[in-house]
Amino acid sequence: MSRLQIREDDLTGKNIADLLREHLKNMHEITPPESVHALDIEALRSPNITFWTAWDDEELVGCGALKELDSRSGEIKSMRTVKAHRRRGVASRILEHIIKEAHRRGYNCLYLETEAFGEFTPARALYIRYGFEYRGPFGDYTQDANSVFMMKSLA
Repeated sequence: MSRLQIREDDLTGKNIADLLREHLKNMHEITPPESVHALDIEALRSPNITFWTAWDDEELVGCGALKELDSRSGEIKSMRTVKAHRRRGVASRILEHIIKEAHRRGYNCLYLETEAFGEFTPARALYIRYGFEYRGPFGDYTQDANSVFMMKSLA
């Protein structure tokens, strides 16, 4: 995916709306309702969230977001790769972009919550490859057997 471009996105395009609807639908299909922490498109438009889309030429292939928790830390949100492009390095490129932005902002820590189910094994392996470590809940999250919490120190 050498042609992959990552762009800040205003969340107004049909392609991204469709991908985020698919993402939420999938989360609700495999996760109990009380454990779904994926944000809908309106929540992703919050001023403390920066959202990016990944494109291969004019084809949307993935997305990811960075939510500012405070002046020294952020949370990764809405990491998603279009099904036809999985296992091609899209998620790695988006994650690298988010980590680089977190460094640029001067964050000390980057956090994330993901699902504990088997479908998310590749995602957890990706985060571990990039230096994330398991930890307990952070921010407003509470202990949840369906969730896995991770953190990467950037200091």
